[in-house]
Amino acid sequence: MSDEMALLVADIYEAAGALRRSGEAVAAAEGQTQARWQVLSVISEQPMSVPSAARRLGVARQNVQRIANDLTKEGLAVFASNPDHRTSPLLTLTSDGRQTLQAITARAHASHRHITAHIPEADITAARTLLRNITQAVRQLDQGGSHIDGR
Repeated sequence: MSDEMALLVADIYEAAGALRRSGEAVAAAEGQTQARWQVLSVISEQPMSVPSAARRLGVARQNVQRIANDLTKEGLAVFASNPDHRTSPLLTLTSDGRQTLQAITARAHASHRHITAHIPEADITAARTLLRNITQAVRQLDQGGSHIDGR
């Protein structure tokens, strides 16, 4: 089983790399990067402070701050006052930002349809279930503070 798990981990990293490259190409077609796409997407749900967006994305606050500054310079997002925190404004999409996100999302949907054209939906559902189960097991291991010594 451990050999199969090691091979699965390698396959996941390979798939993640391929999907990252594909995502970069999708975003680039609209003049953006995948990182900017992720920030646009996370703030599309509701205005969010940079630290909140960073936590949601699981990345460093400084990276999101740099991207947020770039998005505001391009007119895709604006900072608005935050009634809950004076020094941490809320980042929100502008109408141009919403249009850009919609264009990227449409391209992504088309890409996903092409990628999965010959893969049964049941296989995708099963893969998602397996990945969620593995993720949960890894998180439980991490939270338990267990030390794995290789024996």
